[in-house]
Amino acid sequence: MRVLVSVGTLCRKATADDVDTLYKLIQGYAEQGIMLPRSREALLRMIDTFVVAEQGGTVIGCGSLCKLGQDLVEIRSLGITDGYKGQGIGGKLVDFLIEEARAQGIPKVMALTYEVAFFVKSGFTVVDKEIFPEKVWTDCVHCKKRDCCDEIAVLKMLN
Repeated sequence: MRVLVSVGTLCRKATADDVDTLYKLIQGYAEQGIMLPRSREALLRMIDTFVVAEQGGTVIGCGSLCKLGQDLVEIRSLGITDGYKGQGIGGKLVDFLIEEARAQGIPKVMALTYEVAFFVKSGFTVVDKEIFPEKVWTDCVHCKKRDCCDEIAVLKMLN
């Protein structure tokens, strides 16, 4: 599935050819302490969970949908290249990922974020992150911030 975001911008599923670009984009956020780093090998293993936004053949944004349980997925690794922020591309990536969750029949989509207003604008509500033990045992146990996490949990229930 491909979705036109704006003139010249397209959302699509990621391919193995996107791994180096995904790595660089995610690493930039990880160096700022606002996203977990991912190795190239891990990205290649998880490539089918990623979507990208591209403009003129250049990847300018990404996001991933990680299954945490039978009824729960997480939007993660959501990022936009500097110079393209504020153009609605992140919102379109979230919409694309939500449609992926719907297609998989998964009713709950969550995220841990510092950008609460962004997710609220997309129909998410703030919730207590402790309601997601699946997330805690999947990723948080490996995070250096696990004992002092300052991210906010958001949840969207799909109809």
